[in-house]
Amino acid sequence: MKINRREFVKLSGVLGVGLAITELGFDVKKIKASTKEFKLEDSKEFTSVCTFCSVGCGMICHVKDEKLINLEGDPDHVINEGSLCSKGASMSVVPNSDQRVKTPLYRAPGSDKWQEISWDEAIDKVTKKMKEVRDENWITKDSEDGKDYPANRTEAISIVGGAQNNNEECYLLAKMARALGVTYIEHQARL
Repeated sequence: MKINRREFVKLSGVLGVGLAITELGFDVKKIKASTKEFKLEDSKEFTSVCTFCSVGCGMICHVKDEKLINLEGDPDHVINEGSLCSKGASMSVVPNSDQRVKTPLYRAPGSDKWQEISWDEAIDKVTKKMKEVRDENWITKDSEDGKDYPANRTEAISIVGGAQNNNEECYLLAKMARALGVTYIEHQARL
């Protein structure tokens, strides 16, 4: 590494100021830690999983007054060991966004407007439509070489998992899909 005289003087000055500050008794680590503790005072701590990709990095979230105020990687998590990628680090924008939809919206056929509906109504509409499509497109048997084989499936519904789902949710989603007779099961990570 080559440095000229001017760079040497600058470097020496910076090192000298740094040593002088530490000799005066300022502990920079303690100062940084105390500001963080002050910021997180009266907040609730939760652990979560990052929702941007299917890696499943662990996060520690601090919530105060129903707002996410701090987000960091979980150092005890087996996958990311405390680090987060740029997408995971920017995750705090999602729950704090004023554009985030918090209630189900429904647009009637032929309408150009969305209307808010209750969660019970939304779940009821989805389950009724799934049952209707499943019943209309149910395949009971397949025929091959003049023989009939039991099929008991529907090819009119597909289930796509997402990175927002953790392993347990994906397991339950796959069980539900198989119970409904769905054959097209895919995950976002493969797409």
